[in-house]
Amino acid sequence: MSPVRKILGLWRAHFMYLAFGALLALAALVAGIMLMQNAARYTATSVLGGVLLVPLALQMAGVARVVLRYLERLVTHDAMFRALGGVRVWFFTGLAQSAAGGLGMRRAGDALARLVNDVEALDGLYLRIIVPGLSVLVLLPILLVVLRHESVWVLLVLPLFVMVAVVLPWRAAALAGEHAKRAALAMAGLRSAALDALSGLREVKIFAAEGRMLAMVQAREATLLAAQRELASRISSLNVSGFLVAQTGILLALLIGFTSGPLAAAVAVFVLTAAFEAVSAMPRSGVLLGQSQIAAARVVEAAQAGPPVADPVKSDTARPEPMPHGHAVSFEHVSFRYAEDLPYVFENLSLQLPAGSRTALLGPSGAGKSTIAALLLKLAAPQSGKIKLGAVDIAALPAEVVHSKIAYLSQRTHLFADSIRNNLLLGDPLADEAQLWAALETAQLADTVQALPEGLDSWLGEGGNTLSGGQGRRLALARTLLSGAPILLLDEPCAGLDAATEAAFYETLNHAVKGRSLVLIAHRLTGVEKLDRIWRLAGGSLVPAAN
Repeated sequence: MSPVRKILGLWRAHFMYLAFGALLALAALVAGIMLMQNAARYTATSVLGGVLLVPLALQMAGVARVVLRYLERLVTHDAMFRALGGVRVWFFTGLAQSAAGGLGMRRAGDALARLVNDVEALDGLYLRIIVPGLSVLVLLPILLVVLRHESVWVLLVLPLFVMVAVVLPWRAAALAGEHAKRAALAMAGLRSAALDALSGLREVKIFAAEGRMLAMVQAREATLLAAQRELASRISSLNVSGFLVAQTGILLALLIGFTSGPLAAAVAVFVLTAAFEAVSAMPRSGVLLGQSQIAAARVVEAAQAGPPVADPVKSDTARPEPMPHGHAVSFEHVSFRYAEDLPYVFENLSLQLPAGSRTALLGPSGAGKSTIAALLLKLAAPQSGKIKLGAVDIAALPAEVVHSKIAYLSQRTHLFADSIRNNLLLGDPLADEAQLWAALETAQLADTVQALPEGLDSWLGEGGNTLSGGQGRRLALARTLLSGAPILLLDEPCAGLDAATEAAFYETLNHAVKGRSLVLIAHRLTGVEKLDRIWRLAGGSLVPAAN
């Protein structure tokens, strides 16, 4: 239950809304019980006296129940929307911290399923578990008082009420956990398969693999439907059991009540009917509790994964935190491997990158070039050695400080389906129009954007597909330049571009990085780059190379 407690802790900011909604629900429940009790009493009295009367108290109880139920629906759902909004922000923030270098081993479909399906499943935690559970706690003493007043023998029905309100839901929660976990995993699998098919639709068409991809999606869908069908079967059987127990309780109350007179029978039947109706969904609430536990565990697991490299613990002393002076970078006897059972990518590696220098790191795939980038961005930590930024070990710096000093541009830099303006503002949210145009001018894309009908407000397609490959990289470069970071780290920025476009991009880059340090990671050079030093990485070692 600890993940559930974590989620409930996140809802503390909305406690007043949630508490007010619960109080309205309980008030509506009490009004309903009063309505049924008074209705039974006056109906029986009127029938026995031959005159049907509708006193003011009965009318007021009826109106109160309707108004309170309406207000309860408004307040509880509004409170839940607020609470779930907070959970989504917390989840996305945690996911962003733990996936600063990409999702890694996570599947995009699984992350999406946690953000959408699992978070949505948590709304039942309040609306269909906590509020109904509080209703049970309120109903038990009310029934004890009301039924005992009519006939002590009617209290024999209370064990049946407890079975519907407590025993069956508890059993349902125990049974639903494993099925809910399988359903959640199946949903994540379906989303992953569907996203893979859609994102790779071009390759699917080229290799005529539509049938195979469709079969994969259908297989995942069948797995999901089987898990949902089994869960629905559990819910149905428990609902049927709850219904039969409730009807047995009402029948038993009717038989016992007649031994004490028609008035007692009417009150017992009316009140118990309302009470059993109020808890009739409790068996389903038990199933939802099992689902909510699994959903909460998946949400908390992803959100609390933590950054790939933990930030240093802040000192309680008055000594200020170390801050880099300048932006020279040095690797000092650095050794790194991804796991203890894997070989070292490199050992005892040393590298100096003076402030303002232009350096290229070359090497084949798998040589460790991108690993150097990950270490420099603090997305991984070396097993030994130090990486210094401005003479300060980056292990002593928060990741936020490191990222403010290093702007990163990779071959997979993403352009969002949004306006050109909003894509650029990711680099600097406070940039004004003049700064945006200046960045575009530096990246030699200003003329292209000016020619568009809506200029900066022109809409980019998904992944920036309304631009050519070269234009997309230039837009990504402009966004990177807006960051103002003194170090530019470019990891295969021209991957997938033709030779002419690649050369043109590097010509632009020669002028764009004026006054900043440049670290260029590439397989090869085109010959147009203006560089101070070139290193080749092979076999875990760096050796000087000629252009």
